[in-house]
Amino acid sequence: MCGIVGYIGNKEAFPIIINGLKRLEYRGYDSAGIALVQNGIVQYKKQGKVADLEQFSCTKNTSGSIGIGHTRWATHGEPNDVNAHPHTSMHGKFTIIHNGIIENYSSLCRQLAERGAYKCASETDTEILANLIEYVYEKEHVSAEKAVRIALSQVEGAYGLLVLCADEPDKIIAARNGSPLVIGVGNGEYFLASDATPIVEYTNRIIYLNDKEIAVISKHELSLKTLFNDTLTPIIQELDLDIECIEKAGFDHFMQKEIFEQPKSITDTFRGRASKNPPEIYLGGLYNVMDKLDKADRIIVVACGTSWHAGLVGEYAIEELARIPVEVEYASEFRYRNPIIRANDVVIAISQSGETADTLAAVRLAKNAGATVIGVCNVVGSSITRETDAGVYTHAGPEIGVASTKAFTAQVTVLTMMALFLGKRRKELATERYEELITELYNVPALIEEILLDNEKYLHVARLYKDAPNSIYLGRGILFPVALEGALKMKEISYIHAEGYPAAEMKHGPIALIDENMPVIIIATKDKSYDKVVSNIQEVKARKGKVIAVVSKGDTVIAQLADHVFEVPECDSFIAPLTTVVPLQLLSYHVAVLRACNVDQPRNLAKSVTVE
Repeated sequence: MCGIVGYIGNKEAFPIIINGLKRLEYRGYDSAGIALVQNGIVQYKKQGKVADLEQFSCTKNTSGSIGIGHTRWATHGEPNDVNAHPHTSMHGKFTIIHNGIIENYSSLCRQLAERGAYKCASETDTEILANLIEYVYEKEHVSAEKAVRIALSQVEGAYGLLVLCADEPDKIIAARNGSPLVIGVGNGEYFLASDATPIVEYTNRIIYLNDKEIAVISKHELSLKTLFNDTLTPIIQELDLDIECIEKAGFDHFMQKEIFEQPKSITDTFRGRASKNPPEIYLGGLYNVMDKLDKADRIIVVACGTSWHAGLVGEYAIEELARIPVEVEYASEFRYRNPIIRANDVVIAISQSGETADTLAAVRLAKNAGATVIGVCNVVGSSITRETDAGVYTHAGPEIGVASTKAFTAQVTVLTMMALFLGKRRKELATERYEELITELYNVPALIEEILLDNEKYLHVARLYKDAPNSIYLGRGILFPVALEGALKMKEISYIHAEGYPAAEMKHGPIALIDENMPVIIIATKDKSYDKVVSNIQEVKARKGKVIAVVSKGDTVIAQLADHVFEVPECDSFIAPLTTVVPLQLLSYHVAVLRACNVDQPRNLAKSVTVE
């Protein structure tokens, strides 16, 4: 959600910032803008895409070696040119870009109006912040850095912030609280961004800002302090990310590429953690909390969206294989309902980005209550990974498409390994079964490769149902979360209304919707619920519903009943979520493309939700 890019050095800033904003388009946005230090500070901003901003700026003076840029996802104020960032304070001293929400902006606005007749040109909370910094700067006669620190001490809410001061034009001030910011360290130059994707082609040396930290950056120097003026020593980390990972590599869309990358991303996730000979699971990231896991009375999973669906798969696996009670909570609800958290609870926070605001807040709530908190994240150095007691990285690689695909299967892979690891450790899982499941997990990448060969079949079915206004997804047991995930993918990128249900719940309401125009997608692989699912299919067909079934390879029973079947190689039911989700991803992808939807950047959605 929203994107920040900044540059200070000896090169022309404009092309670097524009290119960086394009790298951040996957985060979701509705307007873009840029500010450059010339003789004074100039800014250009435009509703629409970065390409619109680039076109608008092509006849302007875009020189300058210091600048900041932003892609905005509207929160306060509708998407338009005026509300686009950057914002300049009333007297022109400060120009800022901001990710996050200033929660007390109304009271700050009133105070400024009373004290100095400040008026705002936009409807945004960001402009209030620019005016507050300027008010402190002019009233207290302090440096720009101190004005920023004093102003932020009065702010409630989240911010990732870059600030230019007209009186001190040789520096950029950066600040962070709850909204990510990273600084790339070059040779006599610095790059700033809300994540590493705009930086990787220039440097792999990164500084991650923590909450309530401020960096003051000139071309040859960086100083880092806390909000309370305590000096810090910047810790430079080496970024393990190649530029090729954030290119489309010949695919039409990032989502398509990421679906086809799943054999590799799953392999990368279990590599070094699952041994086939001898069959064993090694999760080194959990070793320092093993005593807590051994004593755990309950596991609570907190997550949002696709990560929540992965958590549901984990619930089935952990309860069955390790016999530990598991509750899966929406992080957004968990933090507001005064949950019962005990010292012997273990909380697992799942987030692709590691920056999801609600999940991060749930982590802090659980830690304050005395629980042990484990992170399952994809981004090294992200906030959740830094604030949890232990964790396991997913190693899915960068996921640029807003609709998550390979991150989901990587998360499910980690949770499956955790279930196996805990099941053996707690002596709830027989050795033979443990070894069998590890072997099955090893086979998954090859099984997905086989599924991907049927791409034309998914395209054919997509053509038939691309204009359906609604669809229902059904699954039982551990495949019910896969039905939820399939429905989410369909509505996220194609804008077709889709709902997922446990198959047995169809008769408790949803069956009323079924007629000859309703496609029903049923996950019906061979497991202990197979006969029950066959009965569900018969009920749908009796009402003239169109059945698209995901079945085990060679199934002849459902092939006679369903209108269309997607075959997946047979595997153990605890492994099946990793295979059965792939046809649902491809079906959604092809439907969205046929409907001319923006697959990688669906309307109104952001890749990482870093504000409430």
